[in-house]
Amino acid sequence: MKKGVLILLFFVLLGNSASVLAQTEPEDIAMVTDEYLDSFYESIKQKGIENYDKAIVSLEKCIKLKPNDAVAYFELGKNYFWLKDYQSAQTAFEKATQIDPKNKWYWLGIYDVSYETKNYPLAIETIQKIIPFDEEYKDDLISLYMITNQYDKALTAINEMNDKFGKSEEREIYKTQILSQGQYKNAEIDNLIAQIKQNPKEESNYVNLIFLYSKDNQTEKALDVAKQLAKENPNSEWAQVSLFKVYLDDNQADKAIKSMNTILSSTKIDSKIKHRTLNEFLIYVNKNPQYATDLEKAIGYFDNDPNVDVAKEIAKFYHSKNQFENAIKYYEKDLKANSDTDRETNMLLLEAYAKAKQFEPMTKRAMMMIEVYPSQPQFYYYAGLGNNQLQQFKNAKTVLEMGLDYVVEDIMLEANFNIQLGEAYNGLGDAKKKEFYFSKGNELLKQKK
Repeated sequence: MKKGVLILLFFVLLGNSASVLAQTEPEDIAMVTDEYLDSFYESIKQKGIENYDKAIVSLEKCIKLKPNDAVAYFELGKNYFWLKDYQSAQTAFEKATQIDPKNKWYWLGIYDVSYETKNYPLAIETIQKIIPFDEEYKDDLISLYMITNQYDKALTAINEMNDKFGKSEEREIYKTQILSQGQYKNAEIDNLIAQIKQNPKEESNYVNLIFLYSKDNQTEKALDVAKQLAKENPNSEWAQVSLFKVYLDDNQADKAIKSMNTILSSTKIDSKIKHRTLNEFLIYVNKNPQYATDLEKAIGYFDNDPNVDVAKEIAKFYHSKNQFENAIKYYEKDLKANSDTDRETNMLLLEAYAKAKQFEPMTKRAMMMIEVYPSQPQFYYYAGLGNNQLQQFKNAKTVLEMGLDYVVEDIMLEANFNIQLGEAYNGLGDAKKKEFYFSKGNELLKQKK
């Protein structure tokens, strides 16, 4: 995770030039000349069109007119940075911090250079100076500790950030990576046990401990901790998150489904965990299809989820497993619930139709999508393929010839168009054109190889 400063738009840094200059050097505002401002704005203009060399010339004029202008040095550093002259960029950023050491953006300039040049010791040293201004930059420090294999320091910082700001997906990934090593995992288990004794009502410690035991295949210990949590906090929905996994691993489907429904209906458990729970149940149902009805009910909890098209993701899962009938079912469900003309979903659905040899609905949908996306060649291809399979050769020829005009720099698609045109002309009894298109298709396939 690298937040970086150099992607900021000009107005974020400067906004109102007078107010920024007032912040940095209030005693000099009245002395800023028109020449200085003209040069400064010229540098911004040149930077905007990526003429960094010219921007640097203008900024050097600014510095000559006003030698202690931190903003000009900062802008100078950014331009050197974009030119990949990292040493000059660092020098300019350092000068800005010397003039105004309380401006975190100037320190972030040094951080950007050190990160880009993989000077991680300097990056760590610099980010530690930024954290007093904005403690959330400790996430960057954690990333740097991970890069430099300083796992003890990373784990300490992760726990501090989790306590203060709550957990984040990135920190949890790092923590999992650290705890996968026995020495840290055992220390964390001892730490969590101590925290539970100290504060038996804090459910997050139970959840973390259950996760570690489950990861280590200590199912009985995980179940004992979950039961302990249920005893201390019988209304805890978080206990069900861990119990669900334990039940699923033990093939106790009825208990797992009950826990899953508690999780999915909870207003406390975040959507990411709900999606993970559903995904685990989906994998289970793939091996135990007798619970497909329960999966259908579970999907209903996500009907109003604005972030993830759950039906589509389930369709993709079945698609990847070559279970095209199931994939079709969920693609159709997604299109019905959301946008019936979503291009990606329709493309996937047409592929699934083709794999499942459902040519009639494939042809009908492809023809509908041609009306919506008249320049999308794939829809013409599926319409042509379907018409050929339905022995509607004249329709196939017409739609394929129309679609071929839209194929650009896609040799495989162009080859497939020609092969289907060959099939269409074969069905129409035109042997000459059949051979022409088959030959052209085969030549294109040879180019692809």
